[in-house]
Amino acid sequence: MNRITAHGVSWAAADSRRIREGDTMNKRAALLLAAASAASALALAGCGGGSGSTGSSSAPAAAPSSASSAASSSSEEVETLKTATVAGHTVVVDGEGKAVYVYTRDNAGATTSACTGGCASLWPAVTSAGAPTLQGVTGKIGSITGVGGKQQITVNGMPIYYYAKDTGPGQFNGQGVANVWYVIGADGTMIQTPLASASSGTAGY
Repeated sequence: MNRITAHGVSWAAADSRRIREGDTMNKRAALLLAAASAASALALAGCGGGSGSTGSSSAPAAAPSSASSAASSSSEEVETLKTATVAGHTVVVDGEGKAVYVYTRDNAGATTSACTGGCASLWPAVTSAGAPTLQGVTGKIGSITGVGGKQQITVNGMPIYYYAKDTGPGQFNGQGVANVWYVIGADGTMIQTPLASASSGTAGY
C-alpha cells in the first residue's frame, strides 16, 4: 500500500514536471511566434513607409498664390469722369481734368474699338478697374474690352479715348482732328464745335 502510495506520489510528481515542462515549451513557442509576427509587422511597416514617402513627394504642388494677381488688379484704379467748361461748352474730362474724345468711326453699342494699331498708340483708351465714379456726367456709362485687354469706358455706347498730344489738364488738342475725333458733353452728346485750345490740324486718325 505504501509502495502504491509512493508510486502514486511518484506519478503525480512526474505529471507535475511534465505539465511544467509543457507550459515552458508553450511559452517559448508563443514568444517565438510573437517575435516572428513583430518582425513581419515591422517589415510591412517599412514597405508602407516607403510608399508613403513616395506619395508625399509626388503630391500635387500647392496652387499658386493669388496675391500677385490681386496686386496687379489693385494697381489699376477706378477712373473718375467729371465735367469742365471750355469755350462755353461743358465737356467730359477724367478725374485729373484731361480731355476725353469719341471716334466717329466707332459704332455705338459695338463690343470692340475701331481704333487699333497705330491709332491706339496715338489715342489711348480711357480704362477703369470698375464702374467709373461720375461727377456731373449724365450720359449712359458702359464698357467694352479695349485693345489692351482692359475695360474701356463707353459713354452712350461710344468708347472714349485720350489724345497723346494733350500733355495735361485743360488741353483739347484732339478736337476735330481728321474730322473724326470730338469731345462730348455731360450727356454724352458729341460736340463738334471748335474749341479755343483745340488744334486746327487735320493730321491723325
